[in-house]
Amino acid sequence: MTDQAADSDGARAARPEEPDRDREPTERQLIGRERELKELKADIARTGLDTLAGRKAPRARVLLIAGRPGSGRSALAAELVRQVAPRYPDGVLRARLSEPDGTPVPLSRTARDLLTALDLGAVPGAAEDDLTGALRDALAGRRVLLLLDAAADAEQVDALLPDAPDCLVVTVSRGPLTGIQDVRPCTLGGLDTKSAVELLTRYTGSVRVTCDPRAAETLAELCGAQPAALLLAGGWLAARPKASVADLVRRLRAEPAVGSPLRRAFRQVYADMPAPAARILRLLALVPAGLADPHTVSALAGCSVTTAHTTLDDFTAFGLLRAVASPLPQYEVPDCLLPLLDELAGAEDRPAELQLARARMLERTVRLLNSCRAVTEPEGSEARRQLAALPRTLRFPNRATAACWLRLRLPALLATARAAVADGGLDTLARRLMAALVRALLAHYGTQAAAAELYGVHEMVLDVAERRGLHRERAAALLNLADLDARTGRTGDALARYRAALEAGRLAQDTYATGRAMESIGGAHQMLGDWQRAGDWFGRALSQRLGREERADAARLYGRLAGVLTQQGRHEDAMRHWRACATGHRREGDAEGHARALAELARVQEYAGRPTDALRTCEEAVEWARHAGDTRLEAALGLRLADTFERLGDPAAARLHRSAAHRLLGEERSPEPAVTAGAAAAADGAGAEGAGAEGAAEGPDVSEAVEGAEGSRGAEGADEAEAQVAEEPEESEEPDPSPEPASLPAASTSETSGSTEGK
Repeated sequence: MTDQAADSDGARAARPEEPDRDREPTERQLIGRERELKELKADIARTGLDTLAGRKAPRARVLLIAGRPGSGRSALAAELVRQVAPRYPDGVLRARLSEPDGTPVPLSRTARDLLTALDLGAVPGAAEDDLTGALRDALAGRRVLLLLDAAADAEQVDALLPDAPDCLVVTVSRGPLTGIQDVRPCTLGGLDTKSAVELLTRYTGSVRVTCDPRAAETLAELCGAQPAALLLAGGWLAARPKASVADLVRRLRAEPAVGSPLRRAFRQVYADMPAPAARILRLLALVPAGLADPHTVSALAGCSVTTAHTTLDDFTAFGLLRAVASPLPQYEVPDCLLPLLDELAGAEDRPAELQLARARMLERTVRLLNSCRAVTEPEGSEARRQLAALPRTLRFPNRATAACWLRLRLPALLATARAAVADGGLDTLARRLMAALVRALLAHYGTQAAAAELYGVHEMVLDVAERRGLHRERAAALLNLADLDARTGRTGDALARYRAALEAGRLAQDTYATGRAMESIGGAHQMLGDWQRAGDWFGRALSQRLGREERADAARLYGRLAGVLTQQGRHEDAMRHWRACATGHRREGDAEGHARALAELARVQEYAGRPTDALRTCEEAVEWARHAGDTRLEAALGLRLADTFERLGDPAAARLHRSAAHRLLGEERSPEPAVTAGAAAAADGAGAEGAGAEGAAEGPDVSEAVEGAEGSRGAEGADEAEAQVAEEPEESEEPDPSPEPASLPAASTSETSGSTEGK
C-alpha cells in the first residue's frame, strides 16, 4: 500500500501477535538508573522469606518497578529484562495489563495471549480461571522471564504468577502491589542531574549544553528530572536550533507553576505548534489502544496520508511519540501524554467535530478491512473489480501484504471495535466495522485460527445487545458464539446458546433467526447422538421453511431429517424424505444437489435390502452429476455402481464402471477396488449427516461427498444471516470492495448450520 508498504516476504499468515510496546532498548536508549538496575539484579538472587524458614519458594520471584507515568518505569523494566534474559533459556513473555487510558485488560485476554506466545492453543471462550490455570500449568517446570507492564492491581499479577520458583516476574505499576508475598519493590523518582543533562544533550546536541551547563541543570530541575518532561524539553529545543537552553528556562519560569513538570513542558511544546499540527496532536487522543498509523491519523484529521506520515515522524523526533519496530509505520502515544491530549481535545474541539473525526476513522478502517479481504478473492471476481476502483492508498498489492497489515494492526483494530460499541450503541458504522473485521479474519486465518478474536467480537456485540435490549442483535451474536462452541467441540455449550438464540429470535419476531436456531439445535442434538430430538427440531425448522415457501432451505432440511432417520434405522421414512429432498433441489434448478440427494437415496435403498432399486437410483444420480459437471461426484458414484454390480453378480459391468471412474479421477493404475472407492469417497468431503454405522459396515459409498455438499448449503446461512441483520445499506463515497452486505456479523463463521452437522 502507498505510505503503508509492508515487506511481503516477511508477512506471516499466522495468528496475529500484538506489537511489542516495550521494545528492548539498547545501552544508548536508557540513560541513568545504574543504581536501580544494580539493586534489581541483586534482588533476583536474594533469599526470600520462605527460604529463610527452610521451605522452598513456591512461586516465581516478583520484582516491582513502581513510578508515576513519565518516570521511565517501562524503559527501566525493558532494560532489566534485556540484561537478565540470558539466564532464562525458555524465553521472555510480555503482557500489558492495562489499556493506555488505564482500563484493566481482562485477565482472560492476557492469559490467552501468553498461551499463544508459548505456542499453546487455548479453547476460545474458555473461562478466565481455566485460562489462568492453563497458563500456570504451562509455565510449571520452565525457566521463563515474564514482564507485566502497567499492572492495575495486585489481583491481576497474582492470577498470572507461575508456580515455578525458577521463573522471574518483572512488574511495572504506578504504586505498590499489596497482597503479593515477598515482592521486591523499586520506586522511581527523577534522574540524577548528570543523567538528566545527558538526556537533554541527546536532543539539543552538546554545543548548547556545553555553552551554558548551568542553564541545562536548571532546566533539568524545572522538569523534575522526569524523563518524559526532559524529552519534551529536548524536543522543543531540537525544533529551534537557534534557541538557547536559557530561553526555554525563562519561558518555563515565566508561566505559573501549575501542574506537574510534565504538564508545564507539554504546554510549551504545544503553545508554539502550528495550528494544523496542533489539531493532529489533539486528535491522537482518539487513536485506538494508543497506536497510531498514517491512515488512522489521515482519517481523523481529514488530511492526506503523506501529510499524516510526515507529521507523525516530526512528533517522534520531538519526543511526543515513540516509533514501534514494525514493517509498517506505526507509532505509540506515551501513556503519560494521553490524559493531556484528551483534555486539550475536550477544551479546544467541539463534540461534533470529535464525533465526525471518529466516524471518519471508523469509515477508513472499514474500507481497509474490506480491501484486506477483497485481495483474497479470485482474479476477475466482483470484489477484485471493486478493489481496483479504490484509491491507491486503500489498496493492497497482494494477499501477503494484506495479511501482514492485518497481523500488525490487529490489536488496534480490536481496540477500534471495542471503542465503537463502548457507548452501548450498535449504529450502522459499528455494524459495518464488526462485519468487515470478521470477514477479514476469516479470509486470512480461517475460523479455527481466528476463533479467539471472533469470540471477542461476538461477545462485544452480545454485551451491547443485552444491555440495550436488542433482541435481534442478541440472537445473531448468540448464534455466532454457538457456532464457534460447536466447532471447538463444546457441543453442550453450543446447545445452550442455540436455545437462548431461539428465545431472542422469538422476542424479536425474527423468523430467520428462529429458523436457523431450530435447525442448529437439531444439529447439536445430532452431534450428541440424540437422534429423536434432532429429528424433532429438524422437523420444526422444516415446517417453518415450508410455511414461508423457502424451498431451497426446505430441500436442505429434508436431507438433514432424512440423515437422522437413517441413523435411527427408519429406512422407509428416510427414503421418503430423500425423495422430497431430491425433488426440491430439482425444482430449484440445483442439479448437483439433486444428484447428491439421489445418491443418498440409493445408499438407504441398499440398507433397506433393495439393491435393484438402489442400482437404478444410483444410475440416475450419475446422469444428474454429469449434467451438473461434478466430476468427482460422478466418479464416486461410478465406484459405488461398480460395487453394487459386483454384489449382484455382474463383474463385467463392475469393471466397466470402475474403469470409467478411474478415468474421471485421472488415475492410470487401479488399486484394490475397496481402497479406490474409499479414497474417492474421502476425497469428496468429510463427515456425513446421514451416514451411520450401517454405512461404514456396508463398505465404500459417497455419503461423505453428498453430506459435504449439504453442509456447504448450510453454510450459505452465514451470508443470509448477515443480510438478514443488515437493515441499512452501506453509504460511502468510494466503492466498497466487498460484494456482501456489511452489517452486524450475524454469522461470521465459514459455516453456520454446517458447524453442527457432525462433520
